[in-house]
Amino acid sequence: MYWIWVLIVGGLIGLVAGAITKRGGSMGWIANIIAGLVGSYLGQALLGSWGPSLAGMAIIPSLVGAIILVLIVSLIFGVKKDPA
Repeated sequence: MYWIWVLIVGGLIGLVAGAITKRGGSMGWIANIIAGLVGSYLGQALLGSWGPSLAGMAIIPSLVGAIILVLIVSLIFGVKKDPA
């Protein structure tokens, strides 16, 4: 049951990061989960695990890490901002 929560929270973090950067429209749900999980790892490695935590992921550092990850990946692959 724990891993299901990890995937759900990772997907939500990736979804929010894509919405904040306006580059998540072309990302599917698998990419959202991957961005959330890898971004969570990256954010907690850089910023520590402070703030509220859900499914073992500190929300604020995880979100910051996912935003950084989405921006870096979109720069590498040339993903444009979503219209609107």
